[in-house]
Amino acid sequence: MKGLRIAGLALAMMAPCFAAEAGESVNLILNWTPTADHSPFYYAKAQGWYEKAGIDLTIETGKGSGVSSLKVGSGGSPFGVADLATMLVARSKGADVVALMSIYANTGQTFYWLKSYGVGGAKDFPGHKIGNPPGDASRVMWPAFAKAAGIAPDAVSFVNVGPTAKIAALKSHTVDIISDFYNEHDLKAIEFGSDLGFVNWKDIGLNPYGNSLIVNGAYLEKNPKLVEDFVRITQKAYAACVADVAPCLKALLDQVSGLDKENQERQWERIKFLMTDDFTTTKALGWIDAERMKKDYELVQTYLGMEKPFAVESAFTTRLLDTSIKMDASKVRK
Repeated sequence: MKGLRIAGLALAMMAPCFAAEAGESVNLILNWTPTADHSPFYYAKAQGWYEKAGIDLTIETGKGSGVSSLKVGSGGSPFGVADLATMLVARSKGADVVALMSIYANTGQTFYWLKSYGVGGAKDFPGHKIGNPPGDASRVMWPAFAKAAGIAPDAVSFVNVGPTAKIAALKSHTVDIISDFYNEHDLKAIEFGSDLGFVNWKDIGLNPYGNSLIVNGAYLEKNPKLVEDFVRITQKAYAACVADVAPCLKALLDQVSGLDKENQERQWERIKFLMTDDFTTTKALGWIDAERMKKDYELVQTYLGMEKPFAVESAFTTRLLDTSIKMDASKVRK
């Protein structure tokens, strides 16, 4: 939250750096380092789909949803990937940002711990150290989790741990608990076995939309056709990867070093689960439901407060989605 408090200053200092003409460079800032859930962007780029639409796409590694929301909201990047609840917080602080499609229809936010550290569930979190980066969505939204779990928000302490160092920090007992996305579940299950404990936010009644494609509002207004093309190409890419992830992961691994192919394959199976709900399977892949967004807004307003309230319907749009592209639930392992 501290990083988001300085959003107003950062927004004032950063000038928009985009233009409207087709064929020019367009930046996409991710929420974190690239992994399987970002592979459709790399696949579509490798296939030349963005290029054919006049989009010369650069994919930028992110440092948290708070950071990506701020950069997109200030005009520093036309497009980004961010946790939607975190994006709403940023918007209330002046970020000009709009959600275009959901990637995670279900929240991927999960806390992990080792049972041998004396943690059996969220009720045992008080007095323990949680490791994650400052811009991590779960740290930004921690007060909401604490409230739902019935514990005081200041009952834990946070330790700055980078995205790739979380497992090591937990194993060395530098921290007692880590936050991570559910798509990374198998890596921790393999590492810690039966000693691993976890709780997904959905399990305690919190299921805000997770990672989503976002755009700068002014850029959307100036470039509606380019943004529509970007959205539909991205939908097409995600659908193609649901059908067959192998070429998508190849595109990712060709561009990003240090990733284990088998781990990314396991991640993708979890990601398909997170992508699937009644709306993405019947309305359109990436659909954002208005009633759920109202609940997400109320969640943020209740637990974090809105610096400057706004109409939640102004924070997202589904009109650019291709409704012929739907999530294929038959591809999700039960």
